[in-house]
Formats: sequence, C-alpha cells, structure tokens
Amino acid sequence: METRMTRVNAFAFPPLHRTRTLARRSWEGRRVLVVGAARQGTAMARYWARRGAHVVLNDRRPLDALGPAREALADLPIEWVAGDHPLELLEGVDAVGVSGGVPLSLPLLQEARRRGLPLYSDAHLFLEEAVCPVVAITGSSGKTTTTTLLGRMARAAAREETPVPHLPKRFRRVWVLGNIGPPLLDFVDESHPEDVAVVELSSFQLDLVRVSPEVGVVLNITPNHLDRHGTMEAYIQAKAHLVAHQGPHDWAVLGHEEPNAWGLRHRTRAQVAAFGLTPPPAPVPAVFVQQHRFVLRDAMGRAHALFPVDQVRLPGEHNLRNVAAAALAAALMGLQREHMEAGLEGFTGVPHRLELVLEHNGVAWYNDSIATTPERAMAALRAFAGRSIILLAGGKDKDLPWEAWARLVRQEVEHLLVFGPAQDKILAALEAVPGDRPRTVRVFPSLRPAVEEAARLARPGSVVLLSPGATSFDEFPNFEVRGERFRAWVKALTGGAG
Repeated sequence: METRMTRVNAFAFPPLHRTRTLARRSWEGRRVLVVGAARQGTAMARYWARRGAHVVLNDRRPLDALGPAREALADLPIEWVAGDHPLELLEGVDAVGVSGGVPLSLPLLQEARRRGLPLYSDAHLFLEEAVCPVVAITGSSGKTTTTTLLGRMARAAAREETPVPHLPKRFRRVWVLGNIGPPLLDFVDESHPEDVAVVELSSFQLDLVRVSPEVGVVLNITPNHLDRHGTMEAYIQAKAHLVAHQGPHDWAVLGHEEPNAWGLRHRTRAQVAAFGLTPPPAPVPAVFVQQHRFVLRDAMGRAHALFPVDQVRLPGEHNLRNVAAAALAAALMGLQREHMEAGLEGFTGVPHRLELVLEHNGVAWYNDSIATTPERAMAALRAFAGRSIILLAGGKDKDLPWEAWARLVRQEVEHLLVFGPAQDKILAALEAVPGDRPRTVRVFPSLRPAVEEAARLARPGSVVLLSPGATSFDEFPNFEVRGERFRAWVKALTGGAG
C-alpha cells in the first residue's frame, strides 16, 4: 500500500543530547596494564599515562619490533614488557586495557578475569567519558561507508565545518572516529557538549563494552571473525553490546531485513527504529524505499519524502541500505532532508569498497579489498548481477562458510581466479554445487598473477572484481595494502588509463 508523504522537515524526534552519566574517574596513582601495542593499545596507554596512572605496556613482539609505538609514546613514563605475556604482570594491577587485535582467550587475560580485574577496550573508555552525544555504527559489512556518509551529513549541520549557508547549524563540531579517523581516546579531552561524535566500532572493540551510545546503529550481523569469537552466538553477543546498555531515551537503529540485527530489538531498552529497502514489519520510525525514493516515517507515524534513489552514486542494494541507515540516524540527530542531501552529494564511497579503479577498453576494474568474508563478497557480486564478471577471490580464510558464496558464483561469475591459502576451501565449496559456470576456474599462489590473468581474459563489457572473501594476511599486512597493490598493478597493466 502506498504511503502518503509530506516534504515537511519537522521529523518529530526529540533533540539529541548526552544521556550517559558523566563518569570520569581518577586514574592518578593506579597501576594499569595495557596488552597489545597496536593503534588502540597505544591510545589507551597514552590516555592513562596522561591521567597519572602507572602504565605497563605489554606486547608479544620483541622490543626492537615496537619502534613506531615506542616513538609515539616516548614523551610519557611508560614501562615496556615485550616478547611474552607473563602472568606476573597482573600483580598489583587495578585495570587491564586490551588492544582490539588481542584475543580474549589469551591466558594472561583469562587469568585477569579469574582474579576479577576489570578489562577495558578503548571503545568502553570513550563511551564512558566523552561529554558529547555519540552515534555509533557497527555491522559485519558497511560500517565505514555508513559512518563516512553520516559524518558528511552531520558536517553539513556543524558550525565549525564547511558551511552550507542556507541550512541551520546543529552542532559545534562533528567528530568522525573509530576504525576511521583518529583513535577514539585522542578525542576525549577535546570533546564539547555541543559536539557530536559519529563512531565506527568493530566486534573486537564491542566485546568489552559495558556502556552504550545515544544512537546505536546495527547494520547487519552475518558470519565474520568466527576465528576470534568461536561461535556465531558469541559474535552476535559482541555486536549486541552496542545497544544492550542503552536506556529508554536512546535509540537502537536496526536493519530489519537482516534477522540477526533485527533480533537485537529484544536485547535493548532503547526506542527502536528500523531501516531497509522495504517498510519494517513493526510500526516504528523507519527509513525505506518507496516509488524509487527514500521515505522517512517519523516518531508520529508521518511519512516524509527524502531524496530519489538515483541520487545515490554507490553500486549495489547493500549500499542503498547503508544510505537508509545513515539517513535514519541523521534524522534522529535532528538533521533535515537538505543536510542529508548535502552529505550524499558527490559521495562515491570510500577506498577499497567497490571502488572503481578505472575503465579501459570497455573493461571496468573494481577494488573491493575490504570484502574479507564470503557474505561481503556476495554483496559485491549482486551489485554487478547480469554482467560478465571476472572475480578474483582468495587470501587467508577466517573459518567461515563458503557454500552460499559458491551458489552465487555459479550463477553470476564468468571467470573465477582463485589465489592464496583459502583456495582449497573455496574450490571444495564450488565443487559441491553443480553448474556450468564459471566458464573458467584458475588457481594462483598469490594475487598478482591472478590480476595479470584477469587482464588477459577481459573483454569489452567485462567487470574485473577483486572481492576476495578472505583476509589479506597471507600476503599483505591489511586489506588497504592489498587494495593499493591491486590498484597499482591494474594501472600498470592498462597504461594508467582512466
């Protein structure tokens, strides 16, 4: 049934304000152990040391491999213990900080829990102490795109950002933080009650969170990081922390078309809002698509026309859902339709996420290096359904299922080029699914020869898609470096044409 719509911008949501009780505690003279000297660990060490704590920073790597971290903290009185995780480090400790990449199964952390020591992530400390409202986004896929887009929308309503003269200003400043932007804890001391923080949070960060934001956005929860969390339920539980500690004045924004995300409405005390390509099954505030236009249903049940679907310059239905999530969160932040449109204007995505590298001789080359799960690679394939796809897949597997991916590959992929140690699992999944496609399946020890083979196979109309479905750690330190190398190889093979 068609929804009757208006273009009035009064969305009937209360003003966004800080609902957490300010809980800045004294760390003066406390002894704190930080495990892991990566980005989050060094940020926690800096944060505690500047608050007068005695900080011990522990990493399994040898001291001579920690040069950049030691240099970054050289001005602070930090004690370093490297090469191992001895249990003696827990003696006299008041709290333990855990960097995101450190597994909670580490014996040192298990012993800390046995002794009743509190474990902290950077996300918990940030949510506990930031003085401004926080809008936090998580999900198995789409976090960075949605966070970046929402940040752009919010900055159209910020006094200290690039001004849009005819629109009202809602915030003093907008901070876009988390896995993108500066470390969370580097921002705490600069935060102001009239600011807003738009934050991307991973399941690793959320594992130890016991405080929730004013607006928590859960895009989707599909199999990912099972090598870290062990079970799907444990992974869902980590994501649930984003909304589990909210109060009745907060908002849980959930993707209603993804069962695991929508199921979190039963795990929060917050008000629930929903987004998707279709209206939600419950009469809650929502953003969805109707007649090729995004529609907002506000807190009074009124429908407001937002902007046309063809205004979105991101490929794939999954990105339409990301836009719907950003628009709904923006409305809860008090933004108007014009703020949303200003943020969306010219937004073509972020690097390594269905990023068009170039088009040359009728061939489009796409870098989707961020796709480190089969589920995420499937979203990329659906974005190019019906096209002649040359898919580059592989890397290091995260102990995830590939069966659904294999079924989609049988339907959509013309040529499959597999690389890296995940190849055996990928090929086994493909062999278990009958079908005549892909026409070509070839295996390579690493990514570069697969890229060269893609150039030989490509014809006008082809889409060459790097969407690996696995991590980069067989060859590269992270997915960003993998994507950068892919870009460079593609441009070298095509003469750098754009």
